[in-house]
Amino acid sequence: MPAMKIKSERLLLYPASDCEMKQLVDDEQDSELKQAYSEMLEGCITNPESRIWFALWFIELKSQPGEIVGEFSFKGLNADGMVEIGYGLKDGYCGHGYMTEAVSRIARWALTQTGVTRLEAEADPDNKPSRNVLLNAGFTMTGETGTEGMRFVYR
Repeated sequence: MPAMKIKSERLLLYPASDCEMKQLVDDEQDSELKQAYSEMLEGCITNPESRIWFALWFIELKSQPGEIVGEFSFKGLNADGMVEIGYGLKDGYCGHGYMTEAVSRIARWALTQTGVTRLEAEADPDNKPSRNVLLNAGFTMTGETGTEGMRFVYR
């Protein structure tokens, strides 16, 4: 299967292969991240027809091929059409608008996919940069709180 790449102005967004995800699991030292990556890989393997909703996605700079500045993931596609997104930037890449650009682009793309009705995300109340990413990418606050913080929705 050819590699899927979604382009934005400065970025390439694409899902990790199963091999890349297995390597992430093997290399990860943090037990929580190792568990999360393992669950994502299991989702990819058991749902090959919809693996994009379980895979880790890389955020690469177009101007510097191979330079991964961050990652995001969906947390599966629910029966009611909701996909939740989580994301993070590597140290040294904050403050350049990369994550807002990536989240904005991937949210628009996701809503064009079969079965998707909305995206949701959570941000810790103390994490102002993450809240700003969501708001600047077109998400709105729902007024609800989830396990990781305030909930946001993109329709």
